[in-house]
Amino acid sequence: MIESPKPQLMYILPNLFTAASAFLGVVSIIAAINGQYYKAIIYIFLSLVLDGLDGRVARLTKTTSKFGVEFDSLADLVAFGVAPAILFYLVIGASFGKFGALMSAMFVVFGAIRLARFNVTTGTYEPNIFIGLPIPTAAVVSVVWLGFYLDYEFLRGFEWLFMLSQGGLAVLMVSNIRYPSFKKINLKQTHVLRILVALVVAFSMLYLYPIESATLIMSSYVAYGLIRAVIMFAKNFKNKKDKNE
Repeated sequence: MIESPKPQLMYILPNLFTAASAFLGVVSIIAAINGQYYKAIIYIFLSLVLDGLDGRVARLTKTTSKFGVEFDSLADLVAFGVAPAILFYLVIGASFGKFGALMSAMFVVFGAIRLARFNVTTGTYEPNIFIGLPIPTAAVVSVVWLGFYLDYEFLRGFEWLFMLSQGGLAVLMVSNIRYPSFKKINLKQTHVLRILVALVVAFSMLYLYPIESATLIMSSYVAYGLIRAVIMFAKNFKNKKDKNE
């Protein structure tokens, strides 16, 4: 029996989510230029939600395509590369002149490299890990740090620290540091109740203290990869030392 071809709308649907994500990235840039920094942050978060939906919709409807993969990467570069970089420059980078422009540009360029590397290496490593910090994660970390900076006056005078952090995020995107991916979680093999409780607690904290909780969660994720890399390096160094003795 010959399968009937899928309706063309099924192929368009996931790409609509991708297009909407890119659109919100542009709207975020416009909001940042107009000085509406909190709106710019919210638009980037909304882009993140849509970015997460497009791939899932494509897999559920079995309409994944090479075009969709490339389109998603281009949309990600706008929403999670250019948008947070412009926001960062307008909030902090502009006061550092050319150095601020360099940090913002480096975030976009390294983000593009990260996306290109991801596209050519997909399927060559474990599906439950990321090699390097994903660009959507780097974008969210960058904007929640900016939100934290905007909310707390005591951080004025520490702009140089945010400059270094922005550069650090750019480098992490093209690094070989491994980060956990939650795309392939098999709920049948995990403790669903524990996950549910953890999610309820996390969302409750995000409701009460949105910027503070998001900053803590995202900073912990970044720190996890760095700490794990240091521990693995120390173990490998010790093993090599023991072999040479």
